Amino acid sequence: MRRVLLLLLVAALAGCGGSDSGDAQQSDCDVQGDAQLAELEEGKTYRLVVQTNKGPFTIELDRDTAPCTSASFVSLANKGFFNGTKFHRIVPGFVIQGGDPTGQGTGGPGYSTVDVPPDDAKYTKGVVAMAKTPTEPAGTSGSQFFVVTAEDSGLGPDYAVLGKVVEGLDVVEKIGKLGGPDERPTEPVEIETVKVETV
Repeated sequence: MRRVLLLLLVAALAGCGGSDSGDAQQSDCDVQGDAQLAELEEGKTYRLVVQTNKGPFTIELDRDTAPCTSASFVSLANKGFFNGTKFHRIVPGFVIQGGDPTGQGTGGPGYSTVDVPPDDAKYTKGVVAMAKTPTEPAGTSGSQFFVVTAEDSGLGPDYAVLGKVVEGLDVVEKIGKLGGPDERPTEPVEIETVKVETV
């Protein structure tokens, strides 16, 4: 049941066709729709500091496993796409999910990228991955993401692995307790800002 519900997330995306920007990194990515992916510097580790009304947590991006998803997410964060959005789905002991500008589980950025996860991908506590619809190929990403709060979610390798929470897992766990029987938050959990840092 949970696995099925996790899939019912992103609305129909914009039409096919990659960007003609000429960006070498983007040309290596399978992009559906009109997107401008960020150019990430080689040799740097990228982190996303997610400030919520319940406290901050930090995601370290997995550029090796999901280079296109990472470039997309950094681009969206730099544009302030996530600011003011909410965690619209919270399933205690499973996941918290956000990144939808509509707040209903049906929105996205108007494009998608694909980073097929490895066959041995594990969705364990603190792992951050991208949500997709049942009909989309494995590893399809828009803007909706989920953070695993279960020790092991039991999900198969269908979801692009954005990265892992490296700071503030206690905040994620606190948010993870705020879900009702309908998987909706029992109180508002807002993403105030997402800031990109490099180390």
